[in-house]
Amino acid sequence: MRIANRTFLGSVCMRIAGREVEDSLSQRAPPEVPLSHIKRKRRRSEALDGDSGNSSCVLIMASGVAVSDGVIKVFNEMKVRKASPGPAELSQRKKAVLFCLSEDQRAIVLEPGKEVLVGDAVPDPYAAFVALLPERDCRYALYDATYETRETKKEDLVFIFWAPECAPLKSKMIYASSKDAIKKKLTGIKHELQANSFEEVKDRCTLAEKLGGSSVVSLEGKPV
Repeated sequence: MRIANRTFLGSVCMRIAGREVEDSLSQRAPPEVPLSHIKRKRRRSEALDGDSGNSSCVLIMASGVAVSDGVIKVFNEMKVRKASPGPAELSQRKKAVLFCLSEDQRAIVLEPGKEVLVGDAVPDPYAAFVALLPERDCRYALYDATYETRETKKEDLVFIFWAPECAPLKSKMIYASSKDAIKKKLTGIKHELQANSFEEVKDRCTLAEKLGGSSVVSLEGKPV
């Protein structure tokens, strides 16, 4: 009887142990995912990628960055052109300025020392402006372009968004998401240029195209 009982208990223990092993394996093994579910996820991913034009979709939200009063003041000064300015006033007129993010990245501010004045003794103010652009970071800029078409001579402000390919991804994202904030403050600007390499900005034909296409024959006295 004892032997029978021992045999019975042994078989029960084996069944329990076997069940525990099965339960353990079932917990560790991942559940089988239906193929239809995988296809649905893939279609959603491809739809997002198609919207962004990039396999790694990056959603850029509004950054909430403010525009400083100094930026608006400089813009208004550059926008207003007096009919007969004095020599001293004309020489201090800004031909080009750069705007950057503040150190805490909460505001767009005028970048100190990054400007070209009408009175600067430079042979080509546009080339002097291009030289101000940083190689590895983004910027906003205002450029007061003087150009000629086949009919007349003109002056127009151009808003420029500089975002070089080698700039840090975080910088490109925050500058891109803050662009609308500064553009809303610079009311009345008709021309906008976005450049991602020095080849684009060094070739003055790129800016001339934005100003008037094939009708523009010169920019800052240089033929295009």
